[in-house]
Amino acid sequence: MNIHRFHAAGGLLALATLSTLPPAIRAASAPASLPTPRPALIVVEDRGGAPAQPYYDDLGLPVRSSAPADAPHRLPLPGATTGPRGEAAMLPVRSGWLTPGVVERRPLQASGLTPFFVIGDDARSREWLQQRLVRLRELHASGLVVNVASPQALDALRRLAPGMTLSPASGDDLAQRLGLRHYPVLVTATGIEQ
Repeated sequence: MNIHRFHAAGGLLALATLSTLPPAIRAASAPASLPTPRPALIVVEDRGGAPAQPYYDDLGLPVRSSAPADAPHRLPLPGATTGPRGEAAMLPVRSGWLTPGVVERRPLQASGLTPFFVIGDDARSREWLQQRLVRLRELHASGLVVNVASPQALDALRRLAPGMTLSPASGDDLAQRLGLRHYPVLVTATGIEQ
C-alpha cells in the first residue's frame, strides 16, 4: 500500500516539476503519446493572382443547390464583374507556334480520339472550312480557332459553319505535342491531314 502511495506521490511530483520547466524542455521530456505543439506556418511566398471563379461562372454550369456545411462564406470578388464576360474574355487568341500554311498528311495512332480541326481567322482557313464542311460534319468534328482577334471575327467564322462547334483556344501546346506548325488541319484518331 505504501508503494502505491509512493508511486502516486512520485507521479504528482514529476508532473509538478515538469510544469515548472521551460516549454522547450517540457516538450522534449513529454511522453510520446502526448501531442507536441507545432509552430505556426511561415508563408514563404504568396503570388496572389486573379481568382478563377469568374471563368467558372462564365461556363454557364448550373449553380449547386446546396453548399456543404463547412464551405467557406463567399465574399464578392473585387472587379470580377467588370470587363468582358464569357468567350469575349478569352479573346484575342494568339498561337505563336501556329501560322496558316501547308500541312503534309501523316498517320497518327490515337485510338478513341474525337476528330477535331484547327483553323484561324484568315482567308486560307475560311476557304478550307467551306470546302470541307460536309466531311467535318460527317465526322462530328469540333473546331479550335487558334488565332482570332475579336468576338466579331469568331462569329464570322461560325456563320461559315452553322451548327458546328468552334471554340477559341491557344494551339501552342497542341502544336508542340502533335508537331504542328501550320493550319488549317484536321486531326483524327488515324491521321493528320489538310
